[in-house]
Amino acid sequence: MKLIITDIENFNIPVRGEHKVIKPNGSIRHCIGCFGCWVKTPGRCVLHDGYEETGGDMGKCTELILVSRCCYGGVSPFVKMVQDRAISYIHPDFVMRKGEMHHKRRYKNVITLSLHLYGENITDIEKETARELLKANADNYDSLVKGVYFYKSLEELEDVVL
Repeated sequence: MKLIITDIENFNIPVRGEHKVIKPNGSIRHCIGCFGCWVKTPGRCVLHDGYEETGGDMGKCTELILVSRCCYGGVSPFVKMVQDRAISYIHPDFVMRKGEMHHKRRYKNVITLSLHLYGENITDIEKETARELLKANADNYDSLVKGVYFYKSLEELEDVVL
């Protein structure tokens, strides 16, 4: 399954295959850093606002696609908040990977990550930042990078099939 996290409220970009879309739907609460999703309700956020299953959804997907407005080379605040609320995707214990300490996997799936950023005048520095951030996310999730893609407008992005 593809899991798509987007800040586009009226998301209508064509997607091939089985997928789930997480988009703005009411208000999302900030992660409060309580680690309840690790110890109290493993794999599930303790905050109930419609976004508490994101970590579990990531555990069921084979591809995670982030579709967002470019914000200084990163994702929009909404997409970042969803990512923060999905910390339960990983386990609180640590392992060494590529000579670095990271959290170990909670789930057996291997995710392929892609990032689709839209916005006018995305600079080369922002593009490099986006590539580095996605690689860092891939390292933290113990996943693979599929690619980072840039679009000048939301309309240009709507011509893409995910």
